[in-house]
Amino acid sequence: MIKPLRGMKDLIFEDAERFLYIVETASQVAKRYGYGYIETPILEETALFKRSVGDSSDIVNKEMYQFEDKGGNDVCMRPEGTAGVVRAFLSAKLDRQPGKYKFYYYGPMFRYERPQKGRLRQFHQFGCESFGEESVYEDFNVIAMIAQIFDTLDIGYRLLINSLGCPACMPEYREKLVGYLHTHKEALCEDCNRRIETNPVRVLDCKNETCQRHLSEAPKLIDNLCERCNDDFATLRCLLDDAGIAYEVDTHLVRGLDYYTKTAFEFVSDAIGAQSAIAGGGRYDRLVEYLGGKPTPAVGFALGIERIMELVALPEKDREGYYLGAMTPEAVAPLLKLANELRRYEKVHMEYGPKGFKSHMKGVDKQRARYAVLIGESELENDTLWLKDLETKEEKTLPCDAFLKTVTAR
Repeated sequence: MIKPLRGMKDLIFEDAERFLYIVETASQVAKRYGYGYIETPILEETALFKRSVGDSSDIVNKEMYQFEDKGGNDVCMRPEGTAGVVRAFLSAKLDRQPGKYKFYYYGPMFRYERPQKGRLRQFHQFGCESFGEESVYEDFNVIAMIAQIFDTLDIGYRLLINSLGCPACMPEYREKLVGYLHTHKEALCEDCNRRIETNPVRVLDCKNETCQRHLSEAPKLIDNLCERCNDDFATLRCLLDDAGIAYEVDTHLVRGLDYYTKTAFEFVSDAIGAQSAIAGGGRYDRLVEYLGGKPTPAVGFALGIERIMELVALPEKDREGYYLGAMTPEAVAPLLKLANELRRYEKVHMEYGPKGFKSHMKGVDKQRARYAVLIGESELENDTLWLKDLETKEEKTLPCDAFLKTVTAR
């Protein structure tokens, strides 16, 4: 028997319903914020992620599904969604056109890492990316949108925020941080020592407890912001306060990708164990330029669908549609014709094998159908059908033509 690959999971039955419910809920909220749908390929050139995510990140160094295709191209399965959307933005030459563009997307991402609860090798994200708006008000809108999604799904969360500065204030902070890290090199892990030379800010994100103890006194980003970054961060905090969205300032929050600048945020849940991050994002004003486009301000986020699935309760299903059942073999053909007509307007489940009344009514309940339509010998002789509304409990016998006219009119 062939089994799924390690770290890859089928979605069926209630899991599949919960997945769709999350995607549909998040999509509806995104549309209300002015976002339109975008679809990008799963397979991209490896260079896209090396230039965007960054050579110093674990994603590029350790986790990408990277290979050479039959044409000799260096390609990989997308490990995250933002870079592909930016590439699509540039492919459409939108960076050369005035305007503001907002996209939402969802789909599978791939990272080769040790599978555990909340972490799969094929996982799914829902994300949004906003281009062309440099105001911190857009940062707030993105955070408020995620909060609305989680509130709608009835998911509890804590919001962590930080500012990563900009090209004006980052060089001076980086110099201070590198100086501090060099004095603690021997106490830091191998990854942190490597990052001191490649991307020292990422050291702050290390999960090693020993490293975190030695980083507690490290210079803080928010104490070294330029006036513009400091004002924007203060404005963001005021906007969140006014909206009643609780937050915590986490001075070590840098996110796992190299392209973030200024606002960074993460939504975490204490209900899912060690992999507590359920959504995150921030501003990436330089990424479009990094990938060869004109400088374009941008901000976005992604939420992990598998991370929140166990936190989401499916709403109780309303009864909908019709259940059609034959009580005699001769009734199957006219019922099939009726089903084909009904499916122009309504959801229809039809049982092809003739059954008794009680068996059919069990089938109605199993399918959560609102209406039961049965044809037996008597109905077949008189070209009628038996109809019951499972909500009102009303039942009646009526001609097939009259029934179809009623459905069509409704």
